[in-house]
This record gives sequence, structure tokens and C-alpha cells, in this order.
Amino acid sequence: MVDRRTFTALLAGAFTAPSLAFGKTMAHKNVFYSAIGPELTPYTVDVDKAELSKLASVSTQANIQYAWPHPSKRYLYVVSSSGGPAAGDVTGSIHTANAFVINPADGTLKPHGDVVKLATRPIHASVDMSGKYLLVAYNNPSSLSVHRIKDDGTIGDKVEQPDKLDTGIFAHQIRVTPDNKHVIMITRGNNAPSDNPVDPGSIKVYSFKDGVLTNLAAIALGDGKHFGPRHLDFHPTKPWVFVGIESQNQLMVYTLDDKTGLSRDPLFTKDTLADPATKLRQAGGIVHVSPDGRFVYVVNRAWWTTDFEGKKVFTGGENSVAVFSINQKTGEPTLIQSADGHGNYLRTFNLDPSGKLLIAAPLWAMAMRDGTTVPAGIVLYRVGNDGKLTFVRKYDNDANEQKQQFWAGMVTLAS
Repeated sequence: MVDRRTFTALLAGAFTAPSLAFGKTMAHKNVFYSAIGPELTPYTVDVDKAELSKLASVSTQANIQYAWPHPSKRYLYVVSSSGGPAAGDVTGSIHTANAFVINPADGTLKPHGDVVKLATRPIHASVDMSGKYLLVAYNNPSSLSVHRIKDDGTIGDKVEQPDKLDTGIFAHQIRVTPDNKHVIMITRGNNAPSDNPVDPGSIKVYSFKDGVLTNLAAIALGDGKHFGPRHLDFHPTKPWVFVGIESQNQLMVYTLDDKTGLSRDPLFTKDTLADPATKLRQAGGIVHVSPDGRFVYVVNRAWWTTDFEGKKVFTGGENSVAVFSINQKTGEPTLIQSADGHGNYLRTFNLDPSGKLLIAAPLWAMAMRDGTTVPAGIVLYRVGNDGKLTFVRKYDNDANEQKQQFWAGMVTLAS
């Protein structure tokens, strides 16, 4: 749990933030990308040394919301918006999708094709398994779009959807199932403790063929008003889907289903917090299954503030990475570690393909009650054979409430 005393200890010298080498040459296969505001910066990754090396940045027209690589690893698709929580105008007026060519030598990026204008703020994007379609989710109004990807990797025309789709309330993620037959869109709703009015959350499932979606199922617990899903990930070899429940700080396990895309009810439901009985407000976050399928990692977030001596300071709570082992016969996850997040609000993280390194990205800096400020940055952990995390280092950066580190992720370079 990251409370005031833990933050103070860190800042007092429990770890030393290293300087980040610029342009250092090293053997590498993976690149970690960090987006702060509209700027996207690649870092080469030395897995053995748990080190990053900064490369030249590129920029988009507005604050980056999410990015996703093409299956070929030769292109990166980035969605951006001038709206969102960091903007004075939450709705925003600039909403775009960009394609970039990934340099296979070092991961640096080059704009590729025309910038595509989007109707509203995109919150998530992904590419189908064939690499032919870019899927985009929008949170307000909750909706989605599908765009063709041309043979050269540039973004093509929007695919018109003949049927009216059930897109729920506050979409937050859109993914294609591993068999490429279904699309799952997570719609979070609004049902955290202070939300008023309360809106139901739901997992929307569609059949998917040639870029066209058809309503298939809407999955929720009860009426959905105590069900706030945020993010999912698939097991690499089993038919299990791990869903992070934001408002209820839970991890649920569903199964893939040929007919309905996803099982109606979860197989298991687990608390993600070290102290589920905490009185402080918390929020579950992003989920990733380890490459070997033995572990699943879920972020716990706390970012609320209180007035203290004329300043907004951190109220307290758990900023952590919850580590679960997965029973390979049943899919049941068991909490084995709550690793300190070493920053405030870990919005995104990734594991390298070997499963030996986990890299997390705090959203912003946070002022503390004792007068210190915990910086944002990039946090590196070694992953043990038992799945547990050991903190190695943190590279501080200047992400703040106005210019947030909203997305970060790992890409393996094309050979």
C-alpha cells in the first residue's frame, strides 16, 4: 500500500532515481513507448539489466489516449484527443487516429499516411488478428468504429455498420478474441461510490466478420449498477478471460464461448486490494496475463486529493500491482503479492515477451501532506520465477495533471 509514510520513505532515499541515458546503443528486441500529452517517446529495453535508453520522440495533434501495434510489428496506431480529464474542455475538438512506421532497427517512429479525423474522444484502440482492421472505442457518447487498414499499413476507410449496435455506457476497451470471430467491448458504466447518477456497466460481445459487427451478448452482474469493468486480457493458451472490475476492485475470470463469445457468468471473482475492507476510495485498473499464462497482474489505483493548508494533497490509498498465480487446471487466480507502485495512479504497464521484466507508468506527479511531491516516471520490476515483482529502478519524468502519461506500452520489433 502506498500511503504517506511509504511515499516519504521513498523520497528520503529508499531508492535513487537514475538518470536516463539518451541515445545509448544496446542490443535489444523490445521497445517501450511512453506518451506524455501529445508526445510519444520510444525507449530501447535491456531486459537483463532492467535498463531503458531514450530515443527521439514524435508528436500527434493532441494528447495521446492509446496505441496498438500491427500484428506485423511494423506499424503503430495511435489515437489522440484534445478532450479528456487533462483538458479544460472535457469534450475536446480534436480527435485523431495516426499510423506510424516502426523502424525495425531501433523502434523509432515515422508518420505514415494521412491523419484520420474521429468524431469524438477515443479512449482505446486495437487491431484485429488479421491486421486488416483498426477498432476504436469512444467513451462519451459510448460508441465504437472500425477502420480498414490498407496493405501498406496506412489507415483506410471506416467500415459502415449495418445494424444498430449496443454500445452501453462509458466504453473503455475494445478487443478482438484470439480466434478473430468476436469483438468484446468493455463498458464501464458509472457506479463508483460517489457517482451520481449511477449507470450500469456491461461487457458487450459482437460477432465479427469482414469488419462488420453484430450484437451477440451483453454480460453484467445483476442490473450492472454494481459492476464497473475496465479492462481485460486473454490467457495465451486456455479459454480464460481475465477482467478487471474498476469500481468494485475485483478480478473476474470468464471463459470464451464459441456461440456467445464469452460466458454469461464468471468462474471466479477475487479482490485485488491488499486490504479489501479499506475505507479509502480505490479503483481497479489494467490487467495483463504473463506470456507463459502462469500469472496475472492487476493495477490498484488511488489518486483522490484533499485540502490541506491551502493545497490539494493525496488523500491516501493503495497504488500497487497485484500479482495473482493462476491455477492451470481451473483458471482460479490467487493473490500472492501486492507490489508497491512507486508512484501515483499506474494507468498502464506491460511485460516483455520473456516475462522477466514488468514496466509500469504512473499517470502524474502527486503532492503529499508532508510537503513533498512524488514524481511520475517509468517504473521497472524484475519478475521472478514465482511471478513476484522486485523493484529495480524508477526513471522520473515531468508528467503532471495537465500533461499526463496517459499511455505506455511494449512492442517487440519486427525481425
